[in-house]
Amino acid sequence: MKPTVLLPCALSLLSLACQAQTPAPATPAPYDLKANYTKYEFRVPVRDGKKLFTVVYVPKDAEASGKRYPFLMTRTPYSCGPYGVDRYGSRFAPSEDFLKAGYIFVCQDVRGRFMSEGVYQEMAPIKTGKGPRDADASTDMHDTVQWLLDHVKGHNGKLGIWGISYPGFYTSTAIIDSHPAIKAASPQAPIADYFHRDDGYHGGAVMLAHNYGFLTGFKPQDNPTVEPKRWASFDYNSKDAYDYFLKLGNLDNIAKSIGKDRNPYFDELIENDRYNDYWKARSVGPHLKNIKAAVLTVGGWFDAEDLSGALATYQFIEKQNPGISNALVMGPWVHGGWVRNVGKGLGAVDFGSKTSEHFQKQILLPFFEQHLRGGSDAKLPEASIFETGTNVWRQYSAWPPVEAKPRALYLQAGGKLGWTAPAAGKAEFDSYVSDPNKPVPFIGYTSLGMPQEYMVADQRFAATRPDVLVYQTEVLEEDVTVAGPVSPRLFVSTSGTDADWVVKLIDVYPPDLGEEPMRNREQIADVPPPPGFQLGGYQQLVRGDPLRGRFRKSFEKPEAMVPGQVEEIRFDIPDVAHTFRRGHRIMVQIQSSWFPLIDRNPQSFVQIRSAKPEDFKVATQKVFHWKDQPSAVQLRVIEGGR
Repeated sequence: MKPTVLLPCALSLLSLACQAQTPAPATPAPYDLKANYTKYEFRVPVRDGKKLFTVVYVPKDAEASGKRYPFLMTRTPYSCGPYGVDRYGSRFAPSEDFLKAGYIFVCQDVRGRFMSEGVYQEMAPIKTGKGPRDADASTDMHDTVQWLLDHVKGHNGKLGIWGISYPGFYTSTAIIDSHPAIKAASPQAPIADYFHRDDGYHGGAVMLAHNYGFLTGFKPQDNPTVEPKRWASFDYNSKDAYDYFLKLGNLDNIAKSIGKDRNPYFDELIENDRYNDYWKARSVGPHLKNIKAAVLTVGGWFDAEDLSGALATYQFIEKQNPGISNALVMGPWVHGGWVRNVGKGLGAVDFGSKTSEHFQKQILLPFFEQHLRGGSDAKLPEASIFETGTNVWRQYSAWPPVEAKPRALYLQAGGKLGWTAPAAGKAEFDSYVSDPNKPVPFIGYTSLGMPQEYMVADQRFAATRPDVLVYQTEVLEEDVTVAGPVSPRLFVSTSGTDADWVVKLIDVYPPDLGEEPMRNREQIADVPPPPGFQLGGYQQLVRGDPLRGRFRKSFEKPEAMVPGQVEEIRFDIPDVAHTFRRGHRIMVQIQSSWFPLIDRNPQSFVQIRSAKPEDFKVATQKVFHWKDQPSAVQLRVIEGGR
């Protein structure tokens, strides 16, 4: 075949001009929602007399031809607007495919938000003893489902519910002692426990940048109200969150900076600085019982907000509801990226395909079609897992997979990391000086808030700091596939009375990759990488999390560390599904600050939120690695890779 004119164009320095000669594909017209659906607005009464604002979109042919459609519902604190029966929105549907398939879509403002009556509470507590007028998120859903069945025409008697993030939490609460009409539920990035590795705290440390960014906009409302139509932009009067928060000082000062009226949600967050009754009442996992619906829990490996929530929700449902259909999907996504982005890349990392499209068309739609409309068997496995590194979807009969066996990567002298425990017969350790007034940043560039890219960000900037310990394997001769939780087990001491221990698992790329893999990086990434980086030698963060030393024995009863005393600390950080490819290295970094992703530990055993400048003390941290104190990171490894 003779070459076409595209070849010289591809080689030409005037490639942009050549591209302009090729007509762009026609963009399909957007789905005409108004032409196909009729919008209704209702105020649904629930058992304590409050009325919840509920929007319903009914297919027009249900009214004209008598067809019957299933309900698909979402409950949200973020508004079911635009309000008014003549004003149509589309955020209630997971994708356009659902609109075309035909459902009766329902969106409800949760209690105390926007147009619904009642008092709103952050992560509203689940009541364990319920009288006939005791209401919570679970009973609100139960009462709403019955009202819809009784008052909306054209349905087939089946209802599904879905939602992302906070609506994911409300999806979970909706299926506690679930109404029998709820046949399918998909909690996506659901909050499971705000204190334990979801939005609020990780390892006892406040997720500062995220919560501040969120709670400068999400505030109490006088309801019913249609305002605010959009959150006001908060003026940091700075371009660098690191400098901004460092100047503010302690958490009390940071809380005051939100505005003259502060924000009670932020105040409650920092006041409840241990796992107390406030948090226990808001932990949804123990209540996920008596579920009658099929469940599909969805999460993202790079969800900086609720990665753990998806994993915990799946596990609680699995343990407490034997025999039901309970499946898990984990893809290479940021928070909600499976709906909001194409899922082809993040920062410098390319995932090789449009992973979100695969999920929407091959998993989510077939799941609801099967359980709500009696469609064909979706044939979903227990766990549909995207494995980063190799960029393939895997199917498992359980998560973590039974194929993954426990192994330990041991810290060794000279910054080495290996599968063999150290043999040294005398105490060996590495040490560093941690200064809370010069904390280790969590990204190597200036930014406000919490960039989603941080979860795959290059860690070379941290590896060169004297207050970061670095351990790495030799160049891998075979692939190493890690699937499941990552569990540091460290023998440590501090010269202070408190310390944070941040452990990061990192994939080190070969140094000779050059520039070729960087082609079109801006185009493939949902969130582009920062400028000026090289992929050769890239230190990709795979997973990282802290443990605040005062919580090493209990998150309920903090306890000071004893200066100079060596202690073993164990903790879990969120699961991974990642293959370290041959030619790469595995690296572990250990540090005592990660700012302003988490708040600063003053390294003295004081009340952190009100710590005074003199409480922030320099401390020497030691990590031991010898025969009797073999510090390691425990993993689950699928032997032989793939």
